[in-house]
Amino acid sequence: MNKIRFGIIGADFSLRAGMVMANYPADQAELAAVCDHDPAQLELFRKNYPDSTAALYSDYRQLIADPAVAAVFIMVRDRYHEEIAVAALEAGKAVFLEKPMAITIGGCDRILETACRTRGKLMVGHNMRYFDSVLKMKEIIDSGLIGEIQCVWCRHFVSYGSCYFRHWCARRENCTGLLLQKGAHDIDVIHWLAGGYSSRVVGMGRLSVYNRPGNRLAPGEKPDRKVSFRDECWPPDQLAGLYPDPDVEDHNMLLMQLDNGVQASYEQCMYTPDAERNYTFIGTRGRLENIGDTGNCEIHVWTRRGSRRNPDIVYHLKEKPGSHGGADGPIVRAFFDYVGKDIPPPVPPTAARYAVAAGVLGHDSMRHGSQPRDIPPLPDRLLDYFG
Repeated sequence: MNKIRFGIIGADFSLRAGMVMANYPADQAELAAVCDHDPAQLELFRKNYPDSTAALYSDYRQLIADPAVAAVFIMVRDRYHEEIAVAALEAGKAVFLEKPMAITIGGCDRILETACRTRGKLMVGHNMRYFDSVLKMKEIIDSGLIGEIQCVWCRHFVSYGSCYFRHWCARRENCTGLLLQKGAHDIDVIHWLAGGYSSRVVGMGRLSVYNRPGNRLAPGEKPDRKVSFRDECWPPDQLAGLYPDPDVEDHNMLLMQLDNGVQASYEQCMYTPDAERNYTFIGTRGRLENIGDTGNCEIHVWTRRGSRRNPDIVYHLKEKPGSHGGADGPIVRAFFDYVGKDIPPPVPPTAARYAVAAGVLGHDSMRHGSQPRDIPPLPDRLLDYFG
């Protein structure tokens, strides 16, 4: 079998590009090209992968014009997802697009229309669909153990949230907002496990803490992204080295009316002392809740009346090797199975679009007096094409 020759656009190998290099199946694929507008990143690639024969490009147009490249991973800033994904699909490349799909609903729809028209393959990097905790919760819900889901809550504590306020994510023009940039994962999980898409949303949020510290980055100064993941990065209102002029909210709340009647809420705070996603799914015969979202975590289930301290069933999940709770390896392999074997991925691009739509209109709602916003539905032909 001929190997799938692929390219990577966005060569910061300390971030998502490194995830591809660590997990692509060498028996199915080989790296053909790497692109980054920063010469230092290309030089770093050569240093870290001295045996690679991959072509190096400084312009993504050069990479997608390379006939040796059959598939591309797009791992660039969110605001460029639409432009590059459309160009790659027009060039006949299979596309793995890092989430969120785009930063506007129109951008998502343009990508979907292009993939449909060109009959292209498109996959969006919602790796939380591969988390053991999420898969176990879906298994429990699908079994009917807690009955029909009626309401969902998700609390998202982000102790490392200052990292989003040290670089481009701090500005709306780059990401729309963190309800979209960070929350797209959780909105997609809620949609998937609850069995519907948001049809109406109401948002509330504000920039409440990360606008306070002084001693900010000077123009052109590079941030220390790793400091946000260390315990000494505290307290949040006294941090140094933040982006000079942030305008995105650092806590967000979203109410969602799903098209199947389920109602859900998502709350996100970027300056908590702890870090965890905590989901609660409540059905007609019980509820479940995750305690921890990766590693050695638990799923608690209640099917009878009683104390919250005493769940009826506890599922113990063990830690898996690999980044993002072991999810990055499966999602990369799923892309190559999609390209080479026509095995559809578990997250259709249409689902990724509805996650973006909820986040985008949630931000629009919160910035305009928390007025409700209706989400425009996709046409049937796109839903049919992407399954």
